[in-house]
Amino acid sequence: MLNSFKKILPVILLVLAVFSTSAMAHHTETHFEDSSPHKIVYQLNKADTDYIDHVLFSVGALLRKYGDDVEIVVTAIGPGLHLLGKHPGRPIKPFHKQQVSSLAAYGVKFHACGNTMKALGWEKKDLIDEATIVPIGADDIMLLQEQGFSYISW
Repeated sequence: MLNSFKKILPVILLVLAVFSTSAMAHHTETHFEDSSPHKIVYQLNKADTDYIDHVLFSVGALLRKYGDDVEIVVTAIGPGLHLLGKHPGRPIKPFHKQQVSSLAAYGVKFHACGNTMKALGWEKKDLIDEATIVPIGADDIMLLQEQGFSYISW
């Protein structure tokens, strides 16, 4: 029983933290023309459950700390793209889908690599609503860094 609780404790803490804050990360639909003092882009390139837990928890932690003063982008490439798929080809926890939806509601952007989509034979209709397609995931990360985004990779 204690081991089960230890496994779900990080998930419980993330849910409580995300829903206990009134912060709304500040973004624009025109790709960050209205800039925040803090900017970060996460590379999400694995479909591993523990890996996704860590990345999404870190995103939530930054959002809780900085609120409206942070712009957060998660660029999903390679196997990480499955997190953004309506019907992923790899195992993705339903809870992770809920986390993406919740984080997106607070202004976090989720970018889907167009090259990976082509390799999988996916189209826009195969992605969850929170996803925005970028032509090349690595290019997206580079361009965001050129705009002052800090790059995080696990």
